[in-house]
Formats: sequence, C-alpha cells, structure tokens
Amino acid sequence: MRDLVAFLWHHVGVDEDAATQNRFMNATDLPPRPAIQLGVRENLPQFALLVLVNAFVGATVGIERSILPSLAEATFEMAASSAILSFILVFGLTKACTNYFAGRFTDRFGRKPVLVAGWFVAIPVPFMLIGADSWSGILIANAFLGVSQGLTWSATVIMKIDLAGPRNRGTAMGLNEFSGYAALAISALATGLIAAEMGLRPYPFYLGFGYVGLGLTLSLLFVHETRDHAIHEHSARASNSPSSLQNTAPPSPAEIFRLGTWKDRNLASISQAGLVNNLNDGLAWGLFPLLFATVGLSLQQIAWLAAIYPALWGCSQLLIGPLSDRIGRKPLIQSGMWVQGVGLVTIAFGETFFTFAIAASLLGIGTGMVYPTLLAAIGDTTPPIWRASAVGIYRLWRDLGYAIGAVLAGFLADLFGIRASVGAIAVLTALSGLIVALRMREPTRL
Repeated sequence: MRDLVAFLWHHVGVDEDAATQNRFMNATDLPPRPAIQLGVRENLPQFALLVLVNAFVGATVGIERSILPSLAEATFEMAASSAILSFILVFGLTKACTNYFAGRFTDRFGRKPVLVAGWFVAIPVPFMLIGADSWSGILIANAFLGVSQGLTWSATVIMKIDLAGPRNRGTAMGLNEFSGYAALAISALATGLIAAEMGLRPYPFYLGFGYVGLGLTLSLLFVHETRDHAIHEHSARASNSPSSLQNTAPPSPAEIFRLGTWKDRNLASISQAGLVNNLNDGLAWGLFPLLFATVGLSLQQIAWLAAIYPALWGCSQLLIGPLSDRIGRKPLIQSGMWVQGVGLVTIAFGETFFTFAIAASLLGIGTGMVYPTLLAAIGDTTPPIWRASAVGIYRLWRDLGYAIGAVLAGFLADLFGIRASVGAIAVLTALSGLIVALRMREPTRL
C-alpha cells in the first residue's frame, strides 16, 4: 500500500515542500521564464489532451442526463417534482463546495493532483447507480459525482487558462466547454437510446466505466502540470507593469470570496450570471423530461431533446470563444442570458416535439454564448497568482445554481405546475442579463 501511495504521489506531481509553495505565491520575485510559452498553438499537444480529458468528464455526468428522472418515477415511484429533483440538489451542493476547494487546492498543490483525485472519486459512481436499491443510494452516487465533477472540471478549466495566456483565453474556454458539453450530449443520447431498448438499468450506466477508466489513465500518465505557466504569466506581467502587479500580495481567501460574491462589480456580475445559468440547466435536467412525457413524447424523443440542448451549448462555444476574444465578453454574456430566457418561455408554452426542439436549441445557443465567456472574463479580471482561487469562487456560485434551481423549480412545480415553474425561471434569467448590462464593465485584459 505504501508503494502504491508513493507511486501516485510521484506521478500526480504533488510537491508540497515549503520552497515550492512559496515559489508560486511569491511569483512576482521571479523573472519570466523564456522556456515556457503561452498560447493554444504553442502548447497544442498538451492542450488537445486536456480537451479530450474534459470530454470524458462531461460524458461521465451525461450518463444520468436523460434517464434519471424517469428512473425516479418508474423504479423508485417518486411523484413530487421536488423529491425527484433532490438528486440535482445533492449534485449541485457537492459540486459547488468542491469547486471552491478545487480552486484553492490547485493554487497550493498544483493542477494535476486535483484532476487525478477527481477521477478516483468517480470510480464508484457507475457501480452505485447500477446497484442502488433506494433513492438514497442514487443521492449518495450523485454526491460522489458532484465531488468528482468539481475536481476534474475545475482542474481542466484552470489548466487550459494557464496554457492559453491572455490572447487566446476565450478560444481556450470555448474549446474546453465544447468538449465537455458535446460529450455530455452524446452520452445523454446514447444512454437514452440504450434505455429505450434495454431498460433503465443496468446497461446505460455501463458507459460510465469506460469514461472513468480512460479519463483516469490519461490524466495519471500523460497530463503534465501547468502551474509553471501561471507563474510565468504572472512574472511577465509584473515585469511589464511593476506599479500594478509587482510586490502585490494576493488577497486572502476571505477577501477573494468577497470580491467574487459582491464587492467587485465585474466578478459579482459574473457570479450571479453563472448561478442563474446553471439554475436553468438544473431545471432542464430535472423537469424537462417530465414535462415532455406529459405531452406524450416517447423516451427516444425525450433523449433527442435532452441531447439537442447540450449539443448546441457545446458546439456554439467553438464560435463564441474566439468571438469573445474579438468583440469582448459583456455583449455576449448579457445577450446570452436573454436568448436563454426566450428559450425557456418557448418551453413553457410548447406542445410538440418540433416546438420543444426549437426551444432547446435557443436554450443551448444562449448558454453557449455565456459559458466560455464568463470563464474568460474571470481570467481577464484576475491576476494569475490568485486566478485559480477566483475561478473556484465563481464555480462555487455557478454550481450552487443547480441546488437553488432544484429547490426553487421543484417548489414552484409542485405548487403551480411545471410550465409555471419554467416561466418564472425565464423571468429570472432575463433579470440576470439586465444586471450584467447595468453593472458589469467590459474587462480589461491584464
């Protein structure tokens, strides 16, 4: 056992001596390192590998996407919307809290150890989803899934920001989120079609074993640590702008939390938009399959609708990421929230597969306009020396949207019906876009 621990310690790159910790936190004292280059093209092999790894991260959560609400009704005889959405509440809470610590841990220990740890946490998830004999077993599986997603997705986001540098940050985030959500869509469609032919359990969840095994193997053996790229970027900025960056200590964790939550108008605007965005996603995940079933859509049609939304969410980011590098972040964020609002209103009044498909497309495109742009804006606004922690705060609030959405949407659906719940969330989404329009300033790329 000790030999196994030593092997993992060596291969994931944990380096916890005091000198190494201080090297990152005191990066302003270091000259830029010419051997390290920033940019997607300059780091293409490692960047492409991280895109592939994030595809497996997205595919892992996709195994639940189209079938878990149906499993709740058919297997566990769950009736109330709020009870069915409890799995999203657990997932959102655990992922949000893990995001916060993932940001801090990647600054302290490095990016790769956090990524590898997340894959180890994911190993029991498919077993638990297959073997659960009660709804509480499904909730425990989603707690593990939330922790895993918080660690793995946070690490891949931060590593790509490290590699890309300021010029290609939007492009990098577009590619990262495209890979994750396109794979999620494919996985959701695959599990839905398998469930329609072979039953809700166990066969759809067998895909999870492959996703986790491949993601862990690639991360453990082939992914390289990227923290030195952040150190290099920070020291280069300090050399070029000594008055603003050099000899400036990073804020305390409490201060970073305050900045990201309410104190900094840009970071706070980004956080609330991310929260509302994932509130929408939690709504789509938990209630849309139930709504589609009430109008008589088949399980295959529901699977296609569950795939259309994240597929367009993922694919649109290939265009949106580079576009945000050209025209700025704010216009895409505010308009993306409004496009989502239109999609939700269309869902609320829809009756046919075609109408729901149009609405899912609008929701996916609007989310694609927002998702990589918010992450790029975080990178624009924060210095590299505490950027990972700022990303952790943003992702904390963003993924709390799952939990808040599960509680709010479930409560409204139980009181007034699913369509009224969707309409209320549409109004909230439009208000979120208005907050961005009124409060956020276009970030200056440091």
